[in-house]
Amino acid sequence: MVPGITDRGLIPHPIRKAAVVGGALMGSGIATALALSKIPVILKEVDSKQLDAGIRKIHANLKNRASSGKITEEEARRSIALVKGVLDYEDFYNVDIVIEAVTENIPLKQKIFYELEQACPSHCILATNTSSIDLEVIGANIKSQDRLIGAHFFSPAHVMRLLEIVRTNKTSLQTIVDLLGLSKSLKKVPVVVKSSPGFAVNRVFFPYGMGAHLLADLGVDPYRIDAVIKSFGMPMGPFRMADLGGFQTGILVGKIWLQAYPDRVYASQLMNLMYNDKRLGESSGKGYYNYHGSRKEHPAPELKQYLDRSRKLSGLSPPDKIADITDQEITEMIFFPVINEACRVLEEKVVISSSDLDIASVLGMAFPAYRGGIAFWGDHIGAGYIFSKLLNWTNMYGNFFKPSEALEKCATQKIPLAQLPLQGASRL
Repeated sequence: MVPGITDRGLIPHPIRKAAVVGGALMGSGIATALALSKIPVILKEVDSKQLDAGIRKIHANLKNRASSGKITEEEARRSIALVKGVLDYEDFYNVDIVIEAVTENIPLKQKIFYELEQACPSHCILATNTSSIDLEVIGANIKSQDRLIGAHFFSPAHVMRLLEIVRTNKTSLQTIVDLLGLSKSLKKVPVVVKSSPGFAVNRVFFPYGMGAHLLADLGVDPYRIDAVIKSFGMPMGPFRMADLGGFQTGILVGKIWLQAYPDRVYASQLMNLMYNDKRLGESSGKGYYNYHGSRKEHPAPELKQYLDRSRKLSGLSPPDKIADITDQEITEMIFFPVINEACRVLEEKVVISSSDLDIASVLGMAFPAYRGGIAFWGDHIGAGYIFSKLLNWTNMYGNFFKPSEALEKCATQKIPLAQLPLQGASRL
């Protein structure tokens, strides 16, 4: 139940036909999820080459599901038959929902939504899969603000269970209810969040990669950092995850964080240095790791030269004891800023409750379930301890670690993070 939304007596409208704009990793995954739920879906791309690549990805997704026994060969054939590839908007005249899934480029997204408003019927839900851009920016050029909503899937979209449903102040309750209904058809776990840069999950976790890069610039081995974080319970470390996501996306999103939260970002040059040398992550066969024609990562001896240059550019003065940093300190310096941002998200009422944030952190970022979720784990550690550590690191390394007012209140007043926001205003 979502207070103020699902208790209004509204019935979800059926989604009989869908469209996806963009057939890369996310778009093809979303189209796969729709087809698996027996919903006919149009996949649009800009040219035949990219469209063919998108259709091949959907075929591969369904083949993998069949070979692993999750669906039958016949179900895979029926699902692929529901997908139609197109190069224009001609067939969008009767779709019930369109989900934009192109790269994180604001002018491009704005152009697409202007076109979608013209091409789609007046009842069609206009959804974006953006992971970080404020919806009001994306929809700045359209009139149908009530139909604009975020449908943020997590990669791979046909496998990951979380769906962030992002609302603006103008999104109608019916649109939210309709997307909640679709999430049920797709067998997703929905979390309704308020639109702001990064929404809930990606915003809470933006310090995760930055903390890892700060440690690397201080002199800690990135491969050790990945090993420590993996032993904590994450499926992979932050540098391996950056390779998987790709440097182009990482750099684009990094610029969004810098613009949205300039007071508390750490902008390492390490990724930029490698990107400029055509090291783009796993997709190019080399990033923080090397990939020898497979997905298996191997340490890259040439990483040292990039580390040396990045450390010089950082201007940080590593303390003598950084060579003796413990695994626990590495874990804390990466995850305590994440908890700090979670406090801000809760205090700003971006999510309805801390339990929503816990569910989202486990299902969206693969935070170890046995630790209970990011806010739950923060309460287990204790706000007082987290606050004191962050304050000490702020004095040593700057405002990236600066404790939020919400965390400080929890620490000084001995209030659990789960009780945020402290004021009694309504959420969302």
